[in-house]
Amino acid sequence: MKDKTNKQIAIWLYFGAAAIFIQIILGGITRLTGSGLSITEWKPLLGTLPPMNTLAWQQSFDQYKEIAQFRIVNSHFSLADYKNIYFWEWLHRNWARSIGIAFIIPFVVFVTRRNLTPKLFLQLIILFILGILQAVIGWIMVESGLNKTSLAVNEIKLAIHFIAAIILLCYLCWVAFSISIKTKPPQYSAALRNICLITLGILIIQLFFGALMAGSKAALSAPTWPDMNGYFIPPDLWNNHIQSSNTYLLWIQFNHRLLAYISILLIVILSVKISVWKHYNIIGSIRFIPLFLICLQAVLGITTLLNVLNDNYKIYALLHQFVGIVLLVVILLFSYISSRNRI
Repeated sequence: MKDKTNKQIAIWLYFGAAAIFIQIILGGITRLTGSGLSITEWKPLLGTLPPMNTLAWQQSFDQYKEIAQFRIVNSHFSLADYKNIYFWEWLHRNWARSIGIAFIIPFVVFVTRRNLTPKLFLQLIILFILGILQAVIGWIMVESGLNKTSLAVNEIKLAIHFIAAIILLCYLCWVAFSISIKTKPPQYSAALRNICLITLGILIIQLFFGALMAGSKAALSAPTWPDMNGYFIPPDLWNNHIQSSNTYLLWIQFNHRLLAYISILLIVILSVKISVWKHYNIIGSIRFIPLFLICLQAVLGITTLLNVLNDNYKIYALLHQFVGIVLLVVILLFSYISSRNRI
């Protein structure tokens, strides 16, 4: 980018994308540590600081004791245990606040300097609205677990919260790509564009089911691979007389596996299609990254599933989430390049 202003805006947006990426990973840690319900109030401004003295900590702990997660799951917790889970939820919320500040201040500066085109200004307003919406969805999700019966947040609301974050990340990256990727290629392929966009769509749906898997603990319904409890297609899926929670969990896991196999097939096809990029410098050198990432992602997914009965599955689950998001962003980049006729 020769234009200094565009370069500054693009760097700002890429730093924002990195911050959102970290926020999603922090969300994964919050879920895996069971910390999401530790803060039972939503105070967008006053909640910035944690409890500042022993009395305030005890009051916060007493509020947590009112919900089912404490009474049924964590009744053995001491105040020190509570502080440990409080930390991750507090960090998750405050990182979100930091992202908001890191957006608003430069945005005001760029507007004041009249550095933004009308199109870019509108895109950034949409980005801001998506960020606010994500915060609201996050609280709705948390609130679903703050009662006397739920042991965790609702898995569907968790999945919606996760996908809203993914959409926010993808939209931000797309805007950044539009500013920073300018060179046009000598050839264009509609077939390549279509396979990129289809793969992108399937990966987003796959991530949604991954969030459902995590929120419902559906891995426990069939912690085996390549079969599912001895079957490749569990017969309980098609038994209309069985209406149990285990059937519901089997369906979530079955769909997650099926989408994984479809994703692998699509990325193999994509790797063949993008062989035409091999003569183009940077993009040519990264054309096999999706294939590497999907293979790594499959290994991590299988490892997570097979270790779900052991506590060490959490590190595999977090890596599985990490690689899945990286893969999505890479496919998004390829989708932008092919859709916008650029390399």
